[in-house]
Amino acid sequence: MSYVNGKDVLPPGLLEELQGYIQGELLYIPRKSEQRVKWGENSGSRKEIADRNEEIFCSYRSGNSLPELQQKYHLSEESLRKIISKMRLALNR
Repeated sequence: MSYVNGKDVLPPGLLEELQGYIQGELLYIPRKSEQRVKWGENSGSRKEIADRNEEIFCSYRSGNSLPELQQKYHLSEESLRKIISKMRLALNR
């Protein structure tokens, strides 16, 4: 993570106020909660997993057994059951 020099981005009054608390140290300022990105949104992982889970659910509903799904997706039976259960709940809402 790179840093930004406070004197380049902060108004002089605010910079002076902050210097009363911290000087010459790195300071992390977190994003506002509404601006935070959920896990996997930037990388696309969240969408890939959602697509995979939908595919698993459709395969299960089409008659594929849990052992077949385990072999294809390399997931435990417990993980597959959770995915199928969550997808079933979402479908019934």
